[in-house]
Amino acid sequence: MADTSIEWTDATWNPVAGCTVLSAGCTNCYAMRMAARLEAMGTQKYQGLTRKSGERYVWTGRVSLDEGALAIPVRWRKPRLIFVNSMSDLFQDAVPEEFIARVWETMEATPHHTYQILTKRPDRMAEVTQGLPILSNVWLGTSVENSEVLHRLEHLRETSAAVRFVSFEPLIGSVAGADLRDIHWAIVGGESGPRARPMLEEWVGEIYDRCEEASTAFFFKQWGGRNKKAAGRLLRGRTYDEMPAAHAS
Repeated sequence: MADTSIEWTDATWNPVAGCTVLSAGCTNCYAMRMAARLEAMGTQKYQGLTRKSGERYVWTGRVSLDEGALAIPVRWRKPRLIFVNSMSDLFQDAVPEEFIARVWETMEATPHHTYQILTKRPDRMAEVTQGLPILSNVWLGTSVENSEVLHRLEHLRETSAAVRFVSFEPLIGSVAGADLRDIHWAIVGGESGPRARPMLEEWVGEIYDRCEEASTAFFFKQWGGRNKKAAGRLLRGRTYDEMPAAHAS
Protein backbone atom coordinates (compact mmCIF):
# COMPACT_ATOMS: atom_id res chain seq x y z
CA MET A 1 0.00 0.00 0.00
CA ALA A 2 1.19 3.53 -0.68
CA ASP A 3 -0.05 7.06 -0.30
CA THR A 4 -1.24 8.49 -3.58
CA SER A 5 -1.94 11.79 -5.33
CA ILE A 6 -5.20 10.46 -6.81
CA GLU A 7 -7.71 13.12 -5.81
CA TRP A 8 -10.56 10.84 -4.73
CA THR A 9 -8.67 8.44 -2.48
CA ASP A 10 -5.95 8.37 0.19
CA ALA A 11 -3.91 5.28 -0.62
CA THR A 12 -3.55 2.39 -3.04
CA TRP A 13 -3.35 -1.34 -2.26
CA ASN A 14 -2.26 -3.80 -4.93
CA PRO A 15 -2.62 -7.47 -4.01
CA VAL A 16 -2.88 -8.07 -7.78
CA ALA A 17 -0.72 -6.68 -10.58
CA GLY A 18 -1.02 -7.10 -14.33
CA CYS A 19 -4.00 -7.01 -16.66
CA THR A 20 -5.21 -7.23 -20.27
CA VAL A 21 -6.36 -4.58 -22.73
CA LEU A 22 -10.16 -4.78 -22.88
CA SER A 23 -11.58 -1.63 -24.48
CA ALA A 24 -10.67 1.82 -25.81
CA GLY A 25 -10.11 3.23 -22.34
CA CYS A 26 -7.19 0.83 -21.87
CA THR A 27 -5.14 2.13 -24.81
CA ASN A 28 -2.99 4.57 -22.85
CA CYS A 29 -3.33 2.95 -19.43
CA TYR A 30 -0.95 4.57 -16.93
CA ALA A 31 -0.61 1.24 -15.09
CA MET A 32 1.03 -0.35 -18.16
CA ARG A 33 3.65 2.42 -18.24
CA MET A 34 4.19 2.19 -14.49
CA ALA A 35 4.46 -1.61 -14.53
CA ALA A 36 7.13 -1.45 -17.25
CA ARG A 37 9.04 1.13 -15.20
CA LEU A 38 8.85 -1.01 -12.05
CA GLU A 39 10.01 -4.06 -13.98
CA ALA A 40 13.01 -2.09 -15.29
CA MET A 41 13.79 -1.16 -11.68
CA GLY A 42 13.93 -4.85 -10.82
CA THR A 43 10.70 -5.07 -8.80
CA GLN A 44 9.94 -8.80 -8.81
CA LYS A 45 6.16 -8.42 -8.64
CA TYR A 46 6.10 -6.72 -12.05
CA GLN A 47 8.42 -9.03 -13.99
CA GLY A 48 6.89 -10.20 -17.26
CA LEU A 49 3.68 -8.20 -16.95
CA THR A 50 4.35 -5.93 -19.97
CA ARG A 51 6.08 -6.14 -23.34
CA LYS A 52 7.28 -3.53 -25.80
CA SER A 53 4.91 -2.87 -28.71
CA GLY A 54 6.19 -0.19 -31.03
CA GLU A 55 6.98 2.83 -28.87
CA ARG A 56 4.86 1.77 -25.92
CA TYR A 57 4.49 -1.01 -23.39
CA VAL A 58 1.37 -3.15 -23.26
CA TRP A 59 0.11 -5.87 -20.93
CA THR A 60 1.18 -9.44 -21.70
CA GLY A 61 -1.89 -10.87 -19.95
CA ARG A 62 0.18 -12.33 -17.15
CA VAL A 63 -1.11 -11.59 -13.63
CA SER A 64 0.82 -11.52 -10.37
CA LEU A 65 -1.03 -12.48 -7.16
CA ASP A 66 0.81 -10.92 -4.22
CA GLU A 67 0.14 -13.09 -1.17
CA GLY A 68 2.34 -10.89 0.98
CA ALA A 69 0.30 -7.79 0.24
CA LEU A 70 -2.94 -9.22 1.61
CA ALA A 71 -2.17 -8.25 5.21
CA ILE A 72 -0.84 -4.75 4.52
CA PRO A 73 -4.06 -2.83 5.36
CA VAL A 74 -4.20 -4.56 8.75
CA ARG A 75 -1.04 -2.67 9.73
CA TRP A 76 -2.57 0.70 8.90
CA ARG A 77 -4.23 1.94 12.07
CA LYS A 78 -5.35 5.33 10.77
CA PRO A 79 -8.56 5.08 8.68
CA ARG A 80 -7.95 5.44 4.95
CA LEU A 81 -9.87 5.58 1.72
CA ILE A 82 -8.10 2.81 -0.19
CA PHE A 83 -8.18 2.30 -3.96
CA VAL A 84 -7.87 -1.45 -4.47
CA ASN A 85 -5.70 -2.63 -7.38
CA SER A 86 -4.73 0.61 -9.05
CA MET A 87 -2.30 -1.55 -11.07
CA SER A 88 -4.77 -4.22 -12.12
CA ASP A 89 -8.41 -5.34 -12.20
CA LEU A 90 -9.52 -7.59 -9.35
CA PHE A 91 -12.33 -9.11 -11.42
CA GLN A 92 -10.42 -10.11 -14.54
CA ASP A 93 -10.74 -13.79 -15.42
CA ALA A 94 -7.13 -14.55 -14.45
CA VAL A 95 -7.78 -13.75 -10.77
CA PRO A 96 -9.22 -16.86 -9.04
CA GLU A 97 -12.39 -16.47 -7.00
CA GLU A 98 -10.52 -17.93 -4.03
CA PHE A 99 -8.05 -15.05 -4.12
CA ILE A 100 -10.85 -12.48 -4.43
CA ALA A 101 -12.41 -14.05 -1.33
CA ARG A 102 -9.13 -13.54 0.55
CA VAL A 103 -9.12 -9.87 -0.44
CA TRP A 104 -12.65 -9.70 0.97
CA GLU A 105 -11.46 -11.26 4.22
CA THR A 106 -8.86 -8.53 4.65
CA MET A 107 -11.42 -5.81 3.98
CA GLU A 108 -13.87 -7.37 6.42
CA ALA A 109 -11.14 -7.53 9.08
CA THR A 110 -10.36 -3.81 8.71
CA PRO A 111 -13.69 -1.96 9.00
CA HIS A 112 -11.90 1.29 9.90
CA HIS A 113 -10.81 1.57 6.27
CA THR A 114 -13.04 2.24 3.25
CA TYR A 115 -12.16 0.31 0.09
CA GLN A 116 -12.86 1.46 -3.47
CA ILE A 117 -12.76 -1.24 -6.16
CA LEU A 118 -12.99 -0.34 -9.86
CA THR A 119 -13.39 -2.85 -12.67
CA LYS A 120 -13.98 -2.87 -16.40
CA ARG A 121 -15.56 -6.29 -15.92
CA PRO A 122 -18.68 -5.57 -13.83
CA ASP A 123 -20.42 -8.65 -15.23
CA ARG A 124 -17.93 -10.89 -13.44
CA MET A 125 -18.03 -8.64 -10.38
CA ALA A 126 -21.82 -9.04 -10.17
CA GLU A 127 -21.46 -12.81 -10.45
CA VAL A 128 -18.56 -13.34 -8.05
CA THR A 129 -19.83 -11.02 -5.33
CA GLN A 130 -23.07 -13.00 -5.04
CA GLY A 131 -21.09 -15.42 -2.92
CA LEU A 132 -19.38 -12.75 -0.81
CA PRO A 133 -20.71 -10.69 2.11
CA ILE A 134 -21.90 -7.14 1.47
CA LEU A 135 -19.46 -5.02 3.47
CA SER A 136 -20.40 -1.50 4.55
CA ASN A 137 -16.80 -0.34 4.01
CA VAL A 138 -16.49 -1.62 0.43
CA TRP A 139 -17.52 0.48 -2.57
CA LEU A 140 -17.84 -1.26 -5.94
CA GLY A 141 -17.51 0.58 -9.22
CA THR A 142 -16.97 0.30 -12.95
CA SER A 143 -15.11 2.37 -15.53
CA VAL A 144 -16.97 3.80 -18.51
CA GLU A 145 -14.99 5.70 -21.14
CA ASN A 146 -17.54 6.21 -23.91
CA SER A 147 -21.02 5.20 -25.07
CA GLU A 148 -19.81 1.84 -26.39
CA VAL A 149 -19.45 0.49 -22.85
CA LEU A 150 -22.49 2.04 -21.18
CA HIS A 151 -23.82 -1.50 -20.68
CA ARG A 152 -21.35 -1.79 -17.79
CA LEU A 153 -23.69 0.39 -15.74
CA GLU A 154 -26.41 -2.26 -16.00
CA HIS A 155 -24.08 -4.90 -14.59
CA LEU A 156 -23.06 -2.49 -11.83
CA ARG A 157 -26.70 -2.02 -10.88
CA GLU A 158 -26.98 -5.81 -10.56
CA THR A 159 -24.18 -5.78 -7.98
CA SER A 160 -25.08 -5.53 -4.30
CA ALA A 161 -22.85 -3.00 -2.56
CA ALA A 162 -22.93 -0.35 0.15
CA VAL A 163 -21.88 2.17 -2.51
CA ARG A 164 -21.94 1.74 -6.30
CA PHE A 165 -19.86 4.18 -8.32
CA VAL A 166 -18.68 4.88 -11.84
CA SER A 167 -15.44 6.35 -13.09
CA PHE A 168 -15.84 8.19 -16.38
CA GLU A 169 -12.08 8.28 -16.86
CA PRO A 170 -10.53 8.55 -19.30
CA LEU A 171 -13.62 10.17 -20.79
CA ILE A 172 -12.97 9.91 -24.52
CA GLY A 173 -16.51 10.27 -25.87
CA SER A 174 -20.00 11.40 -25.03
CA VAL A 175 -21.96 9.31 -22.53
CA ALA A 176 -25.10 11.42 -22.73
CA GLY A 177 -27.24 8.30 -22.46
CA ALA A 178 -25.80 7.19 -19.13
CA ASP A 179 -28.44 5.92 -16.70
CA LEU A 180 -27.20 6.69 -13.19
CA ARG A 181 -30.19 5.32 -11.29
CA ASP A 182 -29.02 3.57 -8.09
CA ILE A 183 -25.43 4.70 -8.69
CA HIS A 184 -24.24 6.76 -5.76
CA TRP A 185 -21.10 8.46 -7.06
CA ALA A 186 -19.61 9.52 -10.40
CA ILE A 187 -15.98 10.49 -11.01
CA VAL A 188 -15.13 12.33 -14.24
CA GLY A 189 -11.65 12.84 -15.64
CA GLY A 190 -9.83 13.47 -18.89
CA GLU A 191 -6.98 11.28 -20.08
CA SER A 192 -3.47 12.37 -19.13
CA GLY A 193 -0.03 11.53 -20.44
CA PRO A 194 1.96 11.89 -23.66
CA ARG A 195 -0.77 10.38 -25.89
CA ALA A 196 -3.77 11.86 -24.09
CA ARG A 197 -6.98 12.06 -26.11
CA PRO A 198 -9.09 15.21 -25.68
CA MET A 199 -12.16 15.53 -23.46
CA LEU A 200 -14.88 18.02 -24.39
CA GLU A 201 -16.53 20.22 -21.77
CA GLU A 202 -19.86 19.29 -23.36
CA TRP A 203 -19.34 15.65 -22.36
CA VAL A 204 -18.61 16.63 -18.76
CA GLY A 205 -21.75 18.78 -18.67
CA GLU A 206 -23.84 15.84 -19.87
CA ILE A 207 -22.62 13.73 -16.96
CA TYR A 208 -23.22 16.53 -14.48
CA ASP A 209 -26.83 16.77 -15.68
CA ARG A 210 -27.31 13.00 -15.34
CA CYS A 211 -25.93 13.20 -11.79
CA GLU A 212 -28.38 15.97 -10.91
CA GLU A 213 -31.28 13.93 -12.24
CA ALA A 214 -30.27 10.78 -10.32
CA SER A 215 -29.04 12.50 -7.12
CA THR A 216 -25.60 11.01 -7.77
CA ALA A 217 -22.60 12.68 -6.12
CA PHE A 218 -20.37 14.35 -8.76
CA PHE A 219 -16.56 14.46 -8.52
CA PHE A 220 -14.56 16.22 -11.23
CA LYS A 221 -11.01 14.86 -11.09
CA GLN A 222 -9.14 16.60 -13.91
CA TRP A 223 -9.12 17.93 -17.46
CA GLY A 224 -6.06 15.84 -18.20
CA GLY A 225 -3.89 16.36 -21.27
CA ARG A 226 -0.12 16.22 -21.64
CA ASN A 227 0.26 18.50 -18.61
CA LYS A 228 -2.62 17.70 -16.30
CA LYS A 229 -1.38 20.00 -13.55
CA ALA A 230 -1.46 22.98 -15.88
CA ALA A 231 -4.93 22.04 -17.13
CA GLY A 232 -6.17 21.79 -13.54
CA ARG A 233 -9.53 20.58 -12.30
CA LEU A 234 -11.75 23.63 -12.28
CA LEU A 235 -15.13 23.17 -13.95
CA ARG A 236 -17.32 26.23 -14.47
CA GLY A 237 -14.96 28.18 -12.23
CA ARG A 238 -15.03 25.83 -9.24
CA THR A 239 -13.99 22.41 -8.00
CA TYR A 240 -16.45 19.55 -7.58
CA ASP A 241 -15.40 17.19 -4.81
CA GLU A 242 -18.71 15.57 -3.91
CA MET A 243 -18.54 12.17 -2.21
CA PRO A 244 -21.28 9.58 -1.71
CA ALA A 245 -23.48 9.99 1.36
CA ALA A 246 -21.74 7.01 3.00
CA HIS A 247 -18.62 9.18 3.27
CA ALA A 248 -20.19 12.58 3.93
CA SER A 249 -18.21 14.66 6.38
